[in-house]
Amino acid sequence: MNKKTRNWIVAGAAVVILVGAGGYAYMDDYLGNRVEITEAIPASGSAANASANEGNVEQATVGAEQLNGVWNIAEESKVYFSVTTSRETVNFENAAVGGSWTIQLDQPENMKAEGTLEMSEVNSGNTQRDGHIQSADYFNVAQFPQAAFTAASFEGLPEAWEEGAVYDFRMAGTLSVKGIDKEATFDGQALYQNNQVRLSGTTTVTFADFGMQNPHSVVLETENDIAVRLELVLEK
Repeated sequence: MNKKTRNWIVAGAAVVILVGAGGYAYMDDYLGNRVEITEAIPASGSAANASANEGNVEQATVGAEQLNGVWNIAEESKVYFSVTTSRETVNFENAAVGGSWTIQLDQPENMKAEGTLEMSEVNSGNTQRDGHIQSADYFNVAQFPQAAFTAASFEGLPEAWEEGAVYDFRMAGTLSVKGIDKEATFDGQALYQNNQVRLSGTTTVTFADFGMQNPHSVVLETENDIAVRLELVLEK
């Protein structure tokens, strides 16, 4: 092999490496997770709950007179949904959430909640991917600009809370996406602190529940499950 041929081979190999690296970087940017979930209930809340259960800390009791009433979803609230691919779990964030929770701790059968989500505000940190998710293939935002959840029942909340303590509960209702209603139950936690009610809840639905096909290609497979997560801050 002469020197000229060897140089061409080396140059060709370098081009292949650069193109391959660039392609991988593009794929990682497009397919990878770029959103970290921010929890509404801080770690200090869990610590306060543990201390209260152990009887080590005397905390202020919060009764129905303080908690009952309409609590509106504040601006810092977010809803997430996550899908697991053959590479990793990818999170989508939406901060355009509104609604309210009417608390009636002494009459839990009268509690109700409703929330709406502007689907054009879905954000995964990649505008091209977000545009695809909002297209007619998936959420079809042009025809169905909002998703909604209406709660029908609550279970597990005590009549009196301790400020800073976290309480487990379940919230069942109807999730509406693309004009399709699906019964869903959220496993949740609630905390009252600093004149706010903080709520975290999770449930799982599927692409198929709302007439969608889970994404797949020659380089990527996506599971059918969609994890939905509420991270809400409520104020009177």
